[in-house]
Amino acid sequence: MVSAMRPRMLRTSLATLTAGLAAAGCLVAAGPAAAVHDGPPRHACSPAVSLTGYSDALDKTTYDGTYAGNLSALAPDRRGALAALSDRSSLFRLDARTLKPREVIPLADENGAALDAEGLVVDRDGTYLVSSETEPSVRRYSHTGELLGRLPVPDDLRTAPEGRARANGSFEGLTLLPGGRTLLASMEYPLDGDPADLVRFQTWQRTRHGDFRLGAQYTYRTDPGLGVSEVTATPDGRLLVLERGFTAGVGNTVRLHLADRPGRGTALPKRLLADLVDCPALGATAEQPQPSPLLGNFEGMAVTGRSGGRTDVLVVSDDNQNDVQTTRFLRLRVRA
Repeated sequence: MVSAMRPRMLRTSLATLTAGLAAAGCLVAAGPAAAVHDGPPRHACSPAVSLTGYSDALDKTTYDGTYAGNLSALAPDRRGALAALSDRSSLFRLDARTLKPREVIPLADENGAALDAEGLVVDRDGTYLVSSETEPSVRRYSHTGELLGRLPVPDDLRTAPEGRARANGSFEGLTLLPGGRTLLASMEYPLDGDPADLVRFQTWQRTRHGDFRLGAQYTYRTDPGLGVSEVTATPDGRLLVLERGFTAGVGNTVRLHLADRPGRGTALPKRLLADLVDCPALGATAEQPQPSPLLGNFEGMAVTGRSGGRTDVLVVSDDNQNDVQTTRFLRLRVRA
């Protein structure tokens, strides 16, 4: 997710994060089992996207007694760190150089219960905006994990029977558009009664007091059989949209699309940037059937920098704490 900082602060944060990654060979972690596997820019997934490295550094590791997997969202954090959100209600702050956790912050709802946390934004004041697909909800937390508030959600988007959203299929992605005034959450699957390929993107507008009120709602058409697992804003305000599906015995489908900037009509046109099955595997392995051994259950995505007309994007997979799935980071370079 893109950090909602003022333009100069945003550039500084992204530059710091990118420099940290580059200094460590992009994604470096200690030990031979966590070695990074880098490839030169010629490793193209498509004319618009190249794979410049992957890392399994966090796979099947723990930190401070907490499993460092189940990762569903990423966001550049303050001081060049990287925030990574587990859908088991934990938020990790990772070292941008090594991917080693620096801190783990437990999250909870108003009753102290765990969240099915799926989307993450680091706001300009350092607080965290976290979406959960349980209700669904968007909550704000302090940098220490204290619950500070909750945003309004339209009745239609609530999980049935209160609304028309399916269980485990609502707010999967969360991002803040450049300038920090518009927050956007993406539904994973259609509402009951909507076409099978139509999902809703809900926005909120920041008020002069710094909180958020409900804004416009948009529609987005997925490829057949796929859902939206993540959305993140580019520096120019368009949306990178990660579409994902799974077929037993076959594996995952993961495609990266570019959608128009919200605000030009209620429907968001898109174009395919890359099907990740076409990326070179670079020696990656998979413990379950996959169309490519590089593929997995990719759910988190963040813009980490920009150089030479290309945008650097980091993607992470949710291993569901499953022995045959992998916590894997991909480093992509996107020409949008």
